[in-house]
Amino acid sequence: MTDKVLTANRLTDGIAVWLNASGQWTERLQDALVARHAEAVASLEAIGKRDFSANLVVDVNVIEVEEVSGQIRPLRLRERIRAAGPTMDYASGFAPADPAFIAA
Repeated sequence: MTDKVLTANRLTDGIAVWLNASGQWTERLQDALVARHAEAVASLEAIGKRDFSANLVVDVNVIEVEEVSGQIRPLRLRERIRAAGPTMDYASGFAPADPAFIAA
């Protein structure tokens, strides 16, 4: 099974977030809780449904990741872009994405 993390967009501002081991949504992919077996993935999905229903997050998805040089890296390009930040100026405090992280 491929490692997975839970991602969403924060409802208040649309910023991409990931679920951490404390059950909180974080802006840092590297702080995400990594699910390594089916039961852990099922738990992530349940938490995502709960937090979506509570209007905390939208666009909730379990995504596949890998560890590269000690860092969590999404397998899909779309998710690497979301994790690295916007590809253009977006909002104060959010720098454009690092092209090296996005590159396949």
